[in-house]
Amino acid sequence: MTFTDCPCGSGYPFPACCAPYLAGMARPETAIALMRSRYSAFVRHNGRYLHQTLAVEKATTFDPDSVNDPATQWLGLEVRDIVAGRKDDNTGTVEFVARYRQNGMDVTHHETSRFEKRDGVWFYVDGDYDVNTAPARATSRIGRNDPCPCGSGLKHKKCCGK
Repeated sequence: MTFTDCPCGSGYPFPACCAPYLAGMARPETAIALMRSRYSAFVRHNGRYLHQTLAVEKATTFDPDSVNDPATQWLGLEVRDIVAGRKDDNTGTVEFVARYRQNGMDVTHHETSRFEKRDGVWFYVDGDYDVNTAPARATSRIGRNDPCPCGSGLKHKKCCGK
């Protein structure tokens, strides 16, 4: 991933991918676009966008400042499954794994998120998730057969380790 790539892992430059959504200049047209833009909002500490894209019944309990923890480093996003959520759908689910490091601990957030389109706008409703923490590596060395830390889902030797 280069500096200009979108944090969501789409492979597109940030200005042509999630930036217009986070800036309020466009709205995601699919559930997967909303999910990816929400991941980018976490990476960019944009709690305002996360709050705006929550279903109204969830938004009252969300603190937009909760995503401003400088001890959190986002490491990658892997989309595993998409069910419905296209432009013409009113509901959709996205299964994904987001990896991050917080206070030296590696965390894996595995979630199946539910999205709904209300009055033509997609919102995150809720999700079933599992969060696992793994002890931080004693060394920063990445093995050839380890998963690539960029989040591509490939082995390091087949991705950034080339």
